[in-house]
Amino acid sequence: MNGQLSTTQGESTQPLRLGTRRSALAMAQSGMVAREVTRITGRPVELVEITTYGDTSRESLAQIGGTGVFVSALRDALLEGRIDFAVHSLKDLPTAAPEGLILAAVPEREDVRDALVARDGLGLAELVEKLAGRTARIGTGSPRRMAQLNAWAAARGAALETVPIRGNVDTRIGFVADGALDAVVLATAGLNRLGRAGEITEHLDTGLMVPAPGQGALAIECVDPALAAVLGALDHAPTRAAVVAERALLATLEAGCSAPVAALATWSPAAGPEEITAELLLEGVVGTADGATLLRMTANGPLVLDETAERQATALGRALAARLLDAGAANLMGERAR
Repeated sequence: MNGQLSTTQGESTQPLRLGTRRSALAMAQSGMVAREVTRITGRPVELVEITTYGDTSRESLAQIGGTGVFVSALRDALLEGRIDFAVHSLKDLPTAAPEGLILAAVPEREDVRDALVARDGLGLAELVEKLAGRTARIGTGSPRRMAQLNAWAAARGAALETVPIRGNVDTRIGFVADGALDAVVLATAGLNRLGRAGEITEHLDTGLMVPAPGQGALAIECVDPALAAVLGALDHAPTRAAVVAERALLATLEAGCSAPVAALATWSPAAGPEEITAELLLEGVVGTADGATLLRMTANGPLVLDETAERQATALGRALAARLLDAGAANLMGERAR
């Protein structure tokens, strides 16, 4: 959609209020979206900084509930009319949306991979080899990353310890700079958006580290259907279909964003005479944080990028989740988040 948001004469220059977390990454992401919204609406966008519970708590995500801790305050502001729309890291969104909110757009996804930032510019295998005789200490706040790193180390007999950490990008990379940790794992997308890709010492291939459901994607939410229709110009249909499949898997497993669950949907386009069709491949991983057990399965199916795309993607995600549950995924996750 290329039209501008319909406004009265007095409202045409009234800034749209974009709710965002205060972190450097959230501000960078929201700034990107703000510029695009100004381009398509012709209206200025004002960033409204909102502090979430996840930003103020120093407890681990598992302790504070994980799901929704970074988005609840933003959603409250939307429903109360204090902001016009909000931008989230899509992987932080609970799989069930509150009544009254519209997922207006899922822009094209950034790099989905996780990234290693290690001492001496080393990659993962190089780090473990160089520290032979001493255990490599790698920081992450994600049970998903812990599970896959520990499984990788166990398969190679490598001495590796995953260390739970919290904090913003500066804090986490600081643990490496001051020698407290040998490396940390962060999302490539976040480092790219912050202009800090040069600090990555290795992109972790998805064969080693499957990302979190929705990783690398943004979600734009609002309440007003007219605004949602215009924000829809920023939507990228293949990305939306992919993350819908990943989140359907997560929802069917009844797992939150702090559970040791990974999912990645990729698509291969093929242009038909009147519509775009694709083959959607979904990979799901469920494991124990210690890496002792890791279930990894895939499913695929055709995808028509039309009004039925989300239904098709949801069905694929649910089907793969059912297979994982049949194989014992619920026991690996322990008590499932609800």
